[in-house]
Amino acid sequence: MKIRKKTEDGDPEVTIKEGHAYSEGLLFNNGSEIGNGYQNYIFTGKETLKKGTYLLKGWVYVADGAELTIEPGTIIKGDKQTKAALIIEPGGKAIMQGTASEPIVMTSAQPAGQRKPGDWGGLIICGKAKHNNGTDQIEGGPRTVHGGSDDEDNSGIFQYIRVEFAGYPFETDKEINGITFGSVGRGTTIDHLQVSYSNDDSFEWFGGSVNCKYLIAYNGWDDEFDTDNGFSGHVQFCLSIRDPKIADQSQSNGFESDNCADGGLVSPYTNPVFSNVTFIGPGTNKNRAAGYVNDADYINGGEMYPNNGSGLGKFQAAMQIRRSSQLACYNSVAIGYPIGLIIDGERGNSVGFAKDGTIKLQNIIFANMDVLGSDANKKYEDVLGVYENGTITYDETQESFSSTFFKSQTGNKYYEDEDDLLLTDKYNTGQNYIPQTGSPLLGAASFTGVNSTFLNTSVTYIGAFSGPDDTWMDGWTNFDPQNTVY
Repeated sequence: MKIRKKTEDGDPEVTIKEGHAYSEGLLFNNGSEIGNGYQNYIFTGKETLKKGTYLLKGWVYVADGAELTIEPGTIIKGDKQTKAALIIEPGGKAIMQGTASEPIVMTSAQPAGQRKPGDWGGLIICGKAKHNNGTDQIEGGPRTVHGGSDDEDNSGIFQYIRVEFAGYPFETDKEINGITFGSVGRGTTIDHLQVSYSNDDSFEWFGGSVNCKYLIAYNGWDDEFDTDNGFSGHVQFCLSIRDPKIADQSQSNGFESDNCADGGLVSPYTNPVFSNVTFIGPGTNKNRAAGYVNDADYINGGEMYPNNGSGLGKFQAAMQIRRSSQLACYNSVAIGYPIGLIIDGERGNSVGFAKDGTIKLQNIIFANMDVLGSDANKKYEDVLGVYENGTITYDETQESFSSTFFKSQTGNKYYEDEDDLLLTDKYNTGQNYIPQTGSPLLGAASFTGVNSTFLNTSVTYIGAFSGPDDTWMDGWTNFDPQNTVY
């Protein structure tokens, strides 16, 4: 049965069929709401959202051929009851071009002081670039199938955007991330994005070739930067900071990188290149002084526990590379994780790729780790682990392969005391991450062997910041979204 109707306030005609809504228009309730609350509201037109404050209701899809423009300074509040999410489908396009002085903010519709991770869905961007399954349905429950053969595909412009309190757990292990990229092509512009208090990963890429810069992952639930299914983009200038009371039941990492779930040797391989990343983990000097311990008694979610079925767990590694991933990272620093590096050999060939030089982790500084490396998931000891036929055996007399590999790579260093890095806090986050004059991070970068037309290979520093005068986070960031009145 099909019902056709006009809304009383004059919004465009909507066709409702089998629980789906199709429309050229986005706005309802006198222009104050995006979508009408349906789980599958399909936008097929072309529309500009003028600067203002809107309530996002339900799952709103920007369909193939549709184009949505959102003006700088716009605030979009995700509705908790309808698990709101904005999904850009392959062939659809969004122009979300905020500015440093007027960012676009996507946040919880709950009042200040009452917001939690997972209050709403999140931002999902999908395209037609390569994916090593060919095509796949996006994680988290939405209908969207992404993937193709066009690595130059263009899903739009996404600049100066904050996404806060997203990641609704649609089903167990099917949470929507803060920002999800599904086969997004390098024709898409991605820079200056901050994800805060996501209920799953802050950023996750499933395939695709999109290049990104200036990303912030703040107090997320699971991993900071998760790469899968043949993602090949280049990413530069990233900051992550952890809330020491929030970690996922799957074990939370800075990088978590897989080629595919079973570790298959399928191309395109997950082989992104990251540079100038700063990871501030849960075990910094400040957090240890405040009582941080990597166990369930301490990691209880604190005031941010959402009581929505999300499972709490432990922190794990600054970098976990596994399941035939070939991730490369340069000129980056990580502080205060239980484990620095895991090259996991349980499935696939990441260990082999490390041994033959395909994986490169160069000019990396680790500081204040409990152990430098481990060879297995959920193994918090620096001992050699060898897999044979899916079974691991340990040699307690030798350090892990991961530690050996880290120390063998050009320019890598380990500092027992993070204070030796001479860092300070510029934006009142409660953690130190900006190098001061005399820091060993300054003047220490090297891009020898890096092949990239996107990365800025002229920068001379390790980590995301050139020093106290660095300004890329000025104006548009917010490290206290819980108490901001929108």
